[in-house]
Amino acid sequence: MAKSLQEQLLGAGLVDKKKAKNIQKEKRVQRKQTPKGQAVQNEAEARIAQQKKEKAERDKALNQAKLEEQNRKAIKAQVKQLIEMNTVPSEGDDIGFQFAVDKKIKKVYISEQQQTHLLKGRLAIANLDESFILIPATAATKIIERDEAAIVYHMEKSQPQDTEIEEDDPYKDYQIPDDLMW
Repeated sequence: MAKSLQEQLLGAGLVDKKKAKNIQKEKRVQRKQTPKGQAVQNEAEARIAQQKKEKAERDKALNQAKLEEQNRKAIKAQVKQLIEMNTVPSEGDDIGFQFAVDKKIKKVYISEQQQTHLLKGRLAIANLDESFILIPATAATKIIERDEAAIVYHMEKSQPQDTEIEEDDPYKDYQIPDDLMW
């Protein structure tokens, strides 16, 4: 029959009998002090505590996601309300004003006066439910603070056009009109 580890260590001379008895005594005292079910209970309590901690972390992440979603919805509702309250009615619909949205050219029919206001930055074009609506520039700045994607054309928002003419440009004497009518 195989010997226990303690007997093997005694046989090899690594541990003396006195030390072996002390170790056995300590083990016996430890077994007597802890009740039989307590070791299992401690493991179960540790597992339950770990599960509670993980659940709290999951709940915290879910609550954070819900708050972010609520904030997005609130901002979207504010933008919609600002656009609806500040809509400039179309007058005349004489001129087709073209602008780029997501690398696609879109067209809105407006009056000549509205075209000049758009080009000077007094008006802007907002996107509301896949339709394009004219709004004043003051409302556009408020909307840009909340959701920049809702404003599809605003002269201040658009990239400034190069008004400087290069010295080597052979066509520097010819001005290019920016409001061609086709």
